[in-house]
Amino acid sequence: MPNPYPKPNHNLIVTLTLKPHFEPQKGLQTCEDQCVIVECSMAKRLNPIGVENTEENRRRYRQLLFTADQRIDSCIGGVIFFHETLYQNTDDGVNFAKLIKDRGIVVGIKVDKGVVPLAGTNGETTTQGLDGLSERCAQYKKDGADFAKWRSVLKISETTPSELAIFENANVLARYASICQQNGIVPIVEPEILPDGDHDLKRCQYVTEKVLAAVYKALSDHHVYLEGTLLKPNMVTAGHSCPTKYSSEEIAMATVTALRRTVPPAVPGKILVCVYNRKNSRSGMVSVCNNRATRFYRHSHPMDQWRGVSSGETVAAVLEYCAVCGVNIVL
Repeated sequence: MPNPYPKPNHNLIVTLTLKPHFEPQKGLQTCEDQCVIVECSMAKRLNPIGVENTEENRRRYRQLLFTADQRIDSCIGGVIFFHETLYQNTDDGVNFAKLIKDRGIVVGIKVDKGVVPLAGTNGETTTQGLDGLSERCAQYKKDGADFAKWRSVLKISETTPSELAIFENANVLARYASICQQNGIVPIVEPEILPDGDHDLKRCQYVTEKVLAAVYKALSDHHVYLEGTLLKPNMVTAGHSCPTKYSSEEIAMATVTALRRTVPPAVPGKILVCVYNRKNSRSGMVSVCNNRATRFYRHSHPMDQWRGVSSGETVAAVLEYCAVCGVNIVL
C-alpha cells in the first residue's frame, strides 16, 4: 500500500511546531505561557469605539500593531491575516506580510468563508469555502502565508449537535486540512462548540469529546499528516445560562481531560481558546492547563486605547497592555 500522506514540508513543520519547544519565549507553543496569535479581525470592534469601519482605518490600526517596537518580537509568534490584510502595506509601501516575517513572526491566513445553514437540522451550520480553496492556498503560499485557519461551529441543546452536523463539520475540516497540506500550508483545525445555552459542564465535556473524536477520525480518513497540523479547540465550559457555576479548576480539568481522551499525541500543538470571565480569573482557569495547551485570549483594551489616533503614546499604551497582562492578549 503506497504512503497516502502528502510529502511533509519539514522546514515549515519545524518553524511552526518544533522550534517553539527550543525557544520557550516565542512561537506556537504547547508548554509555555508566552505565545500570542494576533487575529486581524476588526469589523465588530471599530464601531463601539467610534471609529468608522473603513479599509483605511483597518489598515492604520494593523500598521500600529505591526510597526510596534521590538518588545512584541519576544511574545508574538504568529499572525492570522484575512485576505484584505495580506495585501495591505505600511505608509512606506512595505507589505504587512513581509514586515512581520522580517521580524521572525509567522504569517497565517483565514481561508474559510463563514458558516451557512445545514439543511435538515435544527438551526445547525456548516462552513463554506472549499470551492477554489486549493488555488487560493497556492496563491497565499506564494504571497507569504505559512499556515491557515478554518473555523467550524457547533452548538449544544437538547437535540444538538446532531450526528449529521458532527459528521459534516468534521469532514469539512479534514478536507480543508488536506488541501492546505497539499499546498505546503500548515492547517489550524478549529472545531468550536459555542458556550450558548444552559448545558452543564459535564454535557459540554461529553460533546467536546465526541466532536474531537469525529474530527480526528475524519483527518485520518483524509490522510492528513497530523504532525503538520495544529488544533484550536474550545475551552470546556457550561452554557452561559447554566444555573450551576463552576470553578476555574473544574473548567480547566474538564478541558484537559477531553483533550487527553481524544487528541492523538502526534498533534504537536493546541491553541486553547480561553474566554475571559470575571467569575473565573484567566490565571486560575488555565493553571491546570499550563503544561497542556497554548493560550489564546481575546482582549478589547488595545482597541479602546487606540480609537483611531496614530501616535507614539497610543503605541506605548497597546504595548503596555501586552506587558501588564503577561502578553496573553490578542490585539
